[in-house]
Amino acid sequence: MAAGEPRDKGGYYFRFLPQRTFSSLSSREITSRLRQWSMLGRIQAQAFNFDRTFQPYQKDDFVMAFFKDPNVIPNLQLLSDSSGQWTTLGTEVKKIEAINVPCTQLSMSFFQRLYDENIVRESGHIVKCLDAFCDPFLISDELRKVLLMEDSEKYEVFSPVEREEFLFCLFKHLCLGGSLCQYEDVLKPYLDTAKLIYKDLDSVGVCYPSPKEHEQTFSYFVVDPIKRHVNVLYHCYGVGEMA
Repeated sequence: MAAGEPRDKGGYYFRFLPQRTFSSLSSREITSRLRQWSMLGRIQAQAFNFDRTFQPYQKDDFVMAFFKDPNVIPNLQLLSDSSGQWTTLGTEVKKIEAINVPCTQLSMSFFQRLYDENIVRESGHIVKCLDAFCDPFLISDELRKVLLMEDSEKYEVFSPVEREEFLFCLFKHLCLGGSLCQYEDVLKPYLDTAKLIYKDLDSVGVCYPSPKEHEQTFSYFVVDPIKRHVNVLYHCYGVGEMA
């Protein structure tokens, strides 16, 4: 903010941090997984910092200020619905919807119940099942039944409150992938990738994250109120890079 520039009531000011990179999305091993899951080229993280104390109850003011900030508008990237190319916001945001996502689960032991409930075998292999369809996802194993099918016998392995956790949401997004996702036979790649991304981030038509709503199109704002940083994780459902 320039000297003497007036601050909007309840406003925040942001600065893009292009030097902040996210190794969890760029290492050779992870890009190989993202390619297999049809998410490569459609998922990215960006970092911004901000100038004043953040409190969770201010989330709506915070997010609205973010989308209106002159340092955000030309830098925040998303995939164009028409061209499929990366672009910037390019429109005035008049209304936002922000949801507080709890981050109380910090250990991967959170997913031990998948072994305990025989959704995943001791060997780490995911138990297969008869094919079913939960639009637009093909369900061919017990893991995706737990993630998607509310009438599944083991859906209640995770409570509604637990399903709101950021760690669970991130894990679920990776498991479901993009439109040509090739599912893993074992659990470990999903857990390892979710852990790496989680740690990396923690340190009126709809224009964003996409005009088309989809369970696998998402954007998470991970706010560090101490460092005054906000990391934005974005993914738009579709066909990821194959080569």
